[in-house]
Amino acid sequence: MTAVLALKLTLVPLLIYLVTLAGRRWGPAVAGWLSAFPIVAGPILLTLALEQGQPFAASAAEGTLLSVLAILVFCVVYAWASGRWGVAGAMLLALSAWGLAVAVLQTLRLPPGVAFVLVWCALLLAVRLFPHAVPAAGGARRNDLPWRMLAAGALVLLVTAGAASMGPRLSGFFAMFPVMGSVLVGFAHAGSGRASAVALLRGMVCGFFGFSVFCVTLAMQLRHGGLGSAFALALGCALVVHVAARRMLAGPAVAPVSAARG
Repeated sequence: MTAVLALKLTLVPLLIYLVTLAGRRWGPAVAGWLSAFPIVAGPILLTLALEQGQPFAASAAEGTLLSVLAILVFCVVYAWASGRWGVAGAMLLALSAWGLAVAVLQTLRLPPGVAFVLVWCALLLAVRLFPHAVPAAGGARRNDLPWRMLAAGALVLLVTAGAASMGPRLSGFFAMFPVMGSVLVGFAHAGSGRASAVALLRGMVCGFFGFSVFCVTLAMQLRHGGLGSAFALALGCALVVHVAARRMLAGPAVAPVSAARG
């Protein structure tokens, strides 16, 4: 658990930093898409495999796959709630919806193949459920990178502390609390407006196609193959699908804040 916490505390703020810079260069949709690649989940599952064994990590990967459904609920609810409420109100509703989804999903026991099909059906639906948001005529870039990284670190500590007191299955869901999503979308909404937040969330959903492939491939390979080959194959398959999903499903991106004009 110590190694997992260290990974989260190191990787999540660093990725927040890198994804934020990417978003300012290429737009929020790209930032959301990049944030969904299993750069955080991969090392954490690797640590679990080394500490607890491959069967344990395979079960954790199955739980992570199913928890994508809860994060989709978070994304769609925030996108719609942000049209009526501000950042705080939309975030509260989205996290409440995420918690309700986790409570429901915790009762399900699905084979990995069935869970994978269910997740992909939900992803294909979710990319069509986002509202249309017109970008603002401009926006000021905020020097908020340190605050984003600090917020990410604080959320990691809070979520990890909560997960430690729960059972293994619920801990797996709670470990997939949308830390990066909450920080990225909250700051994007506050700094650049609702359109940036919606574009970021939609990009994130496009990225979850590759993420789900990573989870299901890893869950199957860890039960039947070596550790290194399992992770190599899972990451390779995820990368191919990640890029393909971006090309096929990404909508028009909101321009980066620095490039915005009237």
